[in-house]
Amino acid sequence: MRRLRGIVRLLRCGLHILRGAFICALIFPFIPAPKRMVHVGRWSVRMLAVLGIELRASGTPEHGAALFVANHVSWIDILAINAVRPVRFVSKSDVRAWPLIGWLVACGGTLFIERARPRDALRVVHLVAEALKAGEQIAVFPEGTTSDGRSVLAFHANLLQAAISTEVPVQAVALRFSDVSAPISDAAAYVGDTTLVQSLWAVASACGLTAHVSFLPPRSSRHEDRRALAARLRDDIAAQVSRVRS
Repeated sequence: MRRLRGIVRLLRCGLHILRGAFICALIFPFIPAPKRMVHVGRWSVRMLAVLGIELRASGTPEHGAALFVANHVSWIDILAINAVRPVRFVSKSDVRAWPLIGWLVACGGTLFIERARPRDALRVVHLVAEALKAGEQIAVFPEGTTSDGRSVLAFHANLLQAAISTEVPVQAVALRFSDVSAPISDAAAYVGDTTLVQSLWAVASACGLTAHVSFLPPRSSRHEDRRALAARLRDDIAAQVSRVRS
């Protein structure tokens, strides 16, 4: 049953990815950015459904320019956030090289950062600041890598400077994935030596996988120290995640 469930979901997933490619190639070039984000949101909602992932959201996302800061568990984090509030993301440059998926992610307005080059962070900070000044919403994963979802790693503070420089609100987003057997699902975690193919199979064959997306109260970034702000945001998210285990 588990094997059949996974195969069927992966086949539907492949078809939905092709649908996304059609939208990016034939519709996106002729519509403005705000309408593109509407398509991104709808596509993400559908992809979660195709993969058998239920979405449960809480809290109220900021309106207008804002920097969303989330803990990082898996590639499905992006789908989960976009299904609630479609935004542009900052992602590792490795993702851009993924066949087809990398192109789709780029079409969604993702900014790519080369984490192996420390100086590249400054370039991306400027790009994020420009987007925020233009009234856009950007989401980042300050851990810089994924965790197993049971804890939140230390936050890197560099990208928060974009919000501080433009004085836009910063809103923490706590992500958690559960399934029928556990409040923290191992199936969702994309960590260690797990390959993308292995992760896809684990997600597609999981039973009762649920994405919990909690938008926490926003914080002002005005005159903040980026390291202190990063620590507070990390603690906000960690406290939300720890409530599940207590």
